[in-house]
Amino acid sequence: MAARAQIAPARAAAYEVIRRVFEDEAYADRALRSVSEGLDDRDRSLARQLAFGTVQRVRTLDHAIETLGKRPVRKLDPPVLAALRLGAYQLGFLGGVPDYAAVNESVELVRQARIERAVPFTNAVLRRVGDGIERLLSELPEGPLKHSYPDWIWDVWRRDLGEERALALMRAQNEPPPVVVRHVRGQSPDGSATDIPGAYEVERVDEEALARGEIWPQSRGSQLAGLVVGSQPGERTLDLCAAPGGKTTMLAGEVVAVEANESRARELEENVRRLGADGVRVLHADGRDLPAELTGFDRALVDAPCSGLGVLATRADLRWRSQPLPELQLELLRAAAERVRSGGAIVYSVCTINADESEAVVDASGLEVEPIEGWAQFRHPRRPEFLQTFPDVHRTSGFFVARLRAGS
Repeated sequence: MAARAQIAPARAAAYEVIRRVFEDEAYADRALRSVSEGLDDRDRSLARQLAFGTVQRVRTLDHAIETLGKRPVRKLDPPVLAALRLGAYQLGFLGGVPDYAAVNESVELVRQARIERAVPFTNAVLRRVGDGIERLLSELPEGPLKHSYPDWIWDVWRRDLGEERALALMRAQNEPPPVVVRHVRGQSPDGSATDIPGAYEVERVDEEALARGEIWPQSRGSQLAGLVVGSQPGERTLDLCAAPGGKTTMLAGEVVAVEANESRARELEENVRRLGADGVRVLHADGRDLPAELTGFDRALVDAPCSGLGVLATRADLRWRSQPLPELQLELLRAAAERVRSGGAIVYSVCTINADESEAVVDASGLEVEPIEGWAQFRHPRRPEFLQTFPDVHRTSGFFVARLRAGS
């Protein structure tokens, strides 16, 4: 009996992540954290690249498997499909990986999943994929199939920005974004200062500095939203939907940070402690149903849940589970306005690129828009009173930011 082939630890970890995402609806980043414990830095990095790349490109990979392998993916056993997707990703998108390694270890993953009958099939399909995927990819027309996005995202971006920019956004969010941290305290990070005060582009996150609360991983787009709030010492600020706390811990004065999800509220409390944000009080509650005494705030930040179309580069699985949330966003924005004193400022931000969740929500709120001064490089292309960052233009996550004025 032939000895079983060895499976590289990074491939085994990536395979487990892919299975959890598509079989158990797990979040890719959380699944990776749990399966990569014990891996060294190199293997963990490769596991991330393999898992996130496969999840991200799954629509294109499934097309290649069906076209070249001549078998509908819906008829495949999930463990077999996961191995085929992982192998096809390496064959089609990961330069420097020998074809035999991608094929043989994917076949071995199926064998170790104890689906022996599918071993010859997996081997045959991946060999056909290896022979034909380069040509297949080159001949795909520009659009959501080639770049692996749901049709609805393509439709939204074409509607709002035109076809050329929609394609640029799809390409940009299939590439790893720059690693950016916010300098919280202590020695400045070992990296390059950016156009956002306190934001540094670094090669990697210094885990020791992070543990000491000296830095916080946070994109320039996210930090921009926190800066626009403009909170001052002596003021009271309400922060709805506050977890994990990146923007919360940028706010000065007294801050009430509200988070509806209990586990995320605990995470928020821990991050507030780590970053030394002594003025922040965490409240586990629904932002639409706050205690009556929470009123008269000088400012509010509503960083609302959204489709996340501006952070798809870092959230591998999000494009497959994303949905617009304009009704919830409008409810939260109106709830915040009721808690702010007359004339107080409300900043509304969403990490998306979708007019239905950004300017349309602001317009529906009936609140007075206060044009945002400065930040000319981030001015919204259609509505200059707002800000909008774009991954393809600004090399950061896509954030919409508006500042509004509470009425009497």
